[in-house]
Amino acid sequence: MSQTPAKPSFLESIARDVAMVLKSLGGSAHQDTVIDCVAALHRTRGEPVAHDLGQAIVQAFEEFSEWFTRPFGDGSKRWALIAEPT
Repeated sequence: MSQTPAKPSFLESIARDVAMVLKSLGGSAHQDTVIDCVAALHRTRGEPVAHDLGQAIVQAFEEFSEWFTRPFGDGSKRWALIAEPT
């Protein structure tokens, strides 16, 4: 009997959106651009865009650090995709 895969957590779902946005933007983009694009993606899907979505996006970026990097160092707001979610 096969098991149904677990539903991704809220942050994982957002991290997957970040990865999709970064991939569509050529692999890297400024943090503000990523936040705007993820919010637009949510609106396109008819999902609510909470006032703290930007914070959640940054938190997902940091929590899923195996997928993302800051290519210009820790203080940079440039984000890049280093591995696609599986």
